[in-house]
Formats: sequence, structure tokens, C-alpha cells
Amino acid sequence: MSDISADSNNDTLTPQQQQPAAAAGYNFPALVFGVLLIVLIAGGNVLVCLSVYLEKALKTTTNYFIVSLAFADLLLAVLVLPLFVYAEFQGGVWSLNMLVCDGLMTMDVMLCTASIFNLCAISVDRFIAVSIPLNYNRKHVDHRQIVLLSATWLLALAVASPVIFGINNVPDRDPSECKLEDNNYVVYSSVCSFFIPCPIMVLLYFGVFRGLRHWEETRKVKLRSSIDACRKLQHAAVATALPPLAGTIPGPLPMPLPRIIERDLAQSRLDDTGDYMQREIPYPRQYRENSVPTVTFSQLHRKKRAKINSRERKAMQVLPVVVGCFLFCWTPFFVVHTTRAVCVTCDIPPGLMSTVTWLGYVNSALNPIIYTIFNTEFKKFFKKSAPPPFPRFLMESGVIWSQEDFHQITNLLCV
Repeated sequence: MSDISADSNNDTLTPQQQQPAAAAGYNFPALVFGVLLIVLIAGGNVLVCLSVYLEKALKTTTNYFIVSLAFADLLLAVLVLPLFVYAEFQGGVWSLNMLVCDGLMTMDVMLCTASIFNLCAISVDRFIAVSIPLNYNRKHVDHRQIVLLSATWLLALAVASPVIFGINNVPDRDPSECKLEDNNYVVYSSVCSFFIPCPIMVLLYFGVFRGLRHWEETRKVKLRSSIDACRKLQHAAVATALPPLAGTIPGPLPMPLPRIIERDLAQSRLDDTGDYMQREIPYPRQYRENSVPTVTFSQLHRKKRAKINSRERKAMQVLPVVVGCFLFCWTPFFVVHTTRAVCVTCDIPPGLMSTVTWLGYVNSALNPIIYTIFNTEFKKFFKKSAPPPFPRFLMESGVIWSQEDFHQITNLLCV
């Protein structure tokens, strides 16, 4: 959905006069940034597609949606960005013929819309996975996923189809500009491509967030009940089976819980109030010698409290990152372009138009990072495929978090 146009001071020049003016003002920063962006988008999305194709563990339902997203972003980098960067390098002057411009506008609208629709489809898929997990097929694509994937591309094609049928062929068209000429179509495409999918995506991810919170609270309640029942059985067994020792306090000893329950208790963050913390009580030697080695709750508490809190914070960052990057990259673009289409007399600087367009394309570079870095299996594949210093640097710098940090959240969101 790029908008390539010359600056206002060139509006009165003929195309033959504008070409020397553009040559005198080549935009080298745009060229460098554009080439780097193309390489980053193409490389990241090719790696995503190859990883799903080569790694059996990555052939899951959600990852097929991620591949569809990566394919849309890859086509954008190959078919749209080179022409856009070329025009930006020439100072915003379009020097090719109008047929190429119409093809560029068609592919731009279609692929940007397909990218956004794929983001929305991923949110639908994850909402279903969290809300009705029993009816969700994680390993094989069923008819619902096929319909959703097909609708993503068909709707994107439908949004871009007016350009194919010649809506850009208006009288007195300026050959030095490559843009969507019909303001009504600009509003229509913006509503279909962003202003409808955006609130749907935000609401669905809000539902996913609430579902995860409900799942965690339910897990806490079940674990608390299991611990209470286990302690009652242990106390009863100690009271009836163990002989009293001289010099000890009468009554059953609070025996340590099994190691697996202690680990689950620590992971469930029930130690915030200290109600379920077991005190370190010295056991008689004969009980200690005959018992299975255990780790007390207070030891687990001291060693893991910082890690638990860190894991919780990182897990809660997943959904805000997904939604935040989407809104940050695309909202300025659609707001500015829609404003210019609705308010014809508004003076919007060409630099602002160019900036928000670049920002929208940057989202295609962020997508393969956002939708794979939180996936344990993707991280394993990247670590296995990358040169040795690469994964170690990422793990040490904290860019890629450990598998333990995202074990629970990735099982729900990224499997």
C-alpha cells in the first residue's frame, strides 16, 4: 500500500524535466535501509518456511498459519519492496510506466492485506486453542483451518481486485506518481485491511489472555486441593505407623511432600502468601536415614522465587508484544492514508507519508521474530541450524529465553 509521489515543488514539471531533478537528489539512506530491510524480511521468512518444511516437530496447525504469514511477507519483499525502494531512491519520482505501477499497487494492497489477515487468522487459531482445547487439532490441519487459510488469501485478493479491474485509470493521471488514485477506494481498502481486522485481533488476544489467566487459576486450585489431601494422608500415616521417639514433641511430624508435588507447587507460585510453605523441622536421625531425600519448600522458595517471578513476567509479555508491534507498525500508516483520502485539503508532508509506509513494511521483518522466538521447537531448530556462536550469544544476551521460562505458555500458544 505504498504511495510513491514526487515532492510538491516538482508537481508542475514534465516527466522529462523531473528525471534530472530526481537524479540530483538521490536518496541513498533510503536505498541502504531498503536493501537491508529486503534482506532481513526475505532471510527471516525463508528461514521460517524452511524450518517448518525440514523439522517434523514444527509441522503443527499453528505453524502452518505462521508459514502462510511468512509466505505473504516473503512475496512482499520480493515483488513490492524492490520497486518501492527504487522509487524512494529516486526521490519519490516514478519513472516507470503506469502498467508497472498498477501491478505494484495490486501486489502491494493484496500482500499487505494478506499479511494482516494472516495475523488475524493466527489470533483466531490461538483463541480456539485456548478456549476449546479439546476440539482443537494441534497436529493436523482440519477443514476449519483450511477454510481459514483459504479465506485469508481470497479476501486479500478481493480487497485488491478493484486495482486489477482498472480503478486507477483516471483522467489526467500524473505519470510521475504511483499511488492509489481513487480516494473512495483508499478508504474502502483501509477499512477492509485494517480497521475491521484490528479490533477483531485485539479482542481475540484479550480473550486468549483471559483464557490463560483462567487456566492458571484453575491449575492453582487443583494443585492446592491435591496438596491438602496429600498432607492429610501423610499425617494420618505418620500418626498410626511411626513409633514415638524420646525427646520429641508428641504428635505427627509434618513429613515432606513428594518431590514432584513440591516442584509443581513452586511453579504454581502459591508461595506468594507463605500459606503453603513448609517449615524446616529437624527430623530424628532414624527417620532421616530411612527416608527418601527431599527438598524443603523454603529451599525451593529461596532458589526459585526470582526465576518464577521472571518467568511470569516474560510470559505476560508475549501477548502485548504481538499486539503492540502490530498496532505500532500499521496504525500510523492507515490513519495517515485514510486522513489524506478523506481530507483532500489537508497538507500532509511527503516525508510523513514515506515514514509511515516504511513503518508498515518493517512489520514484515518483525513477524518472523515475534511468531517464532517464543516457540520452543523453533528455537531448537535455529540453535541446531545456526553457527555455534549465534545461539549461545542469543541465550546469554537474553534475546532467546530458556525452554523452562516459556514451557507453559508455549504449550498453549505455540504448539
